[in-house]
Amino acid sequence: MDSQIELDVIKAQQGDKEAFCRLIKEIEPNLYRIASSIMRSEDECLDAAQEAVIKAYLSIEQLKQPQFFKTWITRILIRECTRLLKNRNKIIPMNTIDILESQNESNLEDNFELKEAISKLEKDYRIVITLFYIQDLSVKEISEIIEQPEGTVKSRLSRARKKLAQLLEDNIQVGGIRYEQI
Repeated sequence: MDSQIELDVIKAQQGDKEAFCRLIKEIEPNLYRIASSIMRSEDECLDAAQEAVIKAYLSIEQLKQPQFFKTWITRILIRECTRLLKNRNKIIPMNTIDILESQNESNLEDNFELKEAISKLEKDYRIVITLFYIQDLSVKEISEIIEQPEGTVKSRLSRARKKLAQLLEDNIQVGGIRYEQI
C-alpha cells in the first residue's frame, strides 16, 4: 500500500471525512467485485458494501496498522455479506457474469461455461477462487481476510479447482453430444 493511502488512513482515524472518502473511492471496485461474488443480486451486493463502509467508518480508529486497511475492510465486507445471508436464510449463488464482464483485464470475459461453473461452487470455494484469481490476492492475504490458516486456503483452492474441472468436464457438450477429453 502506498504512503498516500496510509496517510489517508491516519487522517481518517483522526476524523478527516474527505480522507476516508478517498480511501473508499480507491478500493470501491474491489469491494463491489468481492460482494457480488458472494451475494445473490445487485441490490444485496450494494447493501452489503454500504454496510461494510459504514462499519469501517465507525470503527476506523480501531485499525492498528494503516498498511492493512484493504485487508481490514475486505474482512468487514465478507462478514457483512455472511451476516446478511444468514439473516435472509438464502443459498449463495455467485453473480459471476457481472463480475467477470466488469473486469476488462480478465481473460475470462467470454468464457460463459467457466462463469457458470464458478457460480455452482460452494460459498467458501467461490470466495477463495474470487480472491485468488479475480482479485489477484496471495494465499497469505486471503488467509488474513477470511481469518483461516494458509493451509485451509490452499486446500479450498485445490478442492475448488478440482470441482471446477469436474463441472467443466461434465459440460463439454456440443449439440447435445458429449465429447470425451483427448
